[in-house]
Amino acid sequence: MFGNYFYHKSIQKTVTAFGTLFNNIQIRHFNDAGDPISTLKVPLAYGPTQKFLARIEQQPSGDRKIALTLPRMSFEMTSIDYDAQRKSSVIQTFSSPRTDTGKPAKIYTPTPYNIGFELSIMSKLQDDVLQIVEQILPFFQPAFNVTIRLVPEINEVRDIPIILNRVGFRDDYEGDYSTRRIIIYTLSFTAKTYLFSEVPSDSQGLIKKVQVDYATDALLNARREVRYTATPKALEDYNNDNVINSTDDSLIPFGDDFGFNEEIVDFQDFQEYSSSQGTDIDI
Repeated sequence: MFGNYFYHKSIQKTVTAFGTLFNNIQIRHFNDAGDPISTLKVPLAYGPTQKFLARIEQQPSGDRKIALTLPRMSFEMTSIDYDAQRKSSVIQTFSSPRTDTGKPAKIYTPTPYNIGFELSIMSKLQDDVLQIVEQILPFFQPAFNVTIRLVPEINEVRDIPIILNRVGFRDDYEGDYSTRRIIIYTLSFTAKTYLFSEVPSDSQGLIKKVQVDYATDALLNARREVRYTATPKALEDYNNDNVINSTDDSLIPFGDDFGFNEEIVDFQDFQEYSSSQGTDIDI
């Protein structure tokens, strides 16, 4: 069952989209008159907070002659959990045209997963970290949607809610006067993304005719009385003969708008339609 290679990079794209939200945050310093004297773009990197704290605590030496500067931000993926609340039928499918061939491909509905993230904000000044936090929190009420192209083969684009779960902080100001003060704010998030299975390379075809036989009697073996048939009806002149007729009906491309040709036929016979033989048979 498993073994057919596919890789849509859905998780990677979700991680990238999350980090992109915070890659252009700035802080400003002011003089006593309230005039800005400097503007700093806050660095952002992927990695655990402990790694950056260890770097900050180290003294410059050897090849690294400059200590890690503050303020700065880091983020990391912390969990991947199945979201049962967004579960849909495991056999439900939908069709979408492939971007390379234009032919429809039948895909199973995606599986919902929640990806947990932590964003850490580190600073030695309380005002710096508050400037950063105030540029983030107003956008989460509690969710902020990002648009991600999850499956390029079918150009599947989804809005992924990123939910702010909580905000925590601590002030690591212990030791003597030579110890650097570090204020850390930790924001936890959940991204409600989707994971898609393999996109088939061959076309699965389209339903171009619907036929229903039904009876007014409620008995299980009741004879059919009415047959309803519906087929696509062209709304455009696809063969450019200046006439819209049944010839155009067979030329309707996938994804285009169309109407319906409807036919209702009454029956008073002892036959039923055989799907295997494609015709009416006696019963």
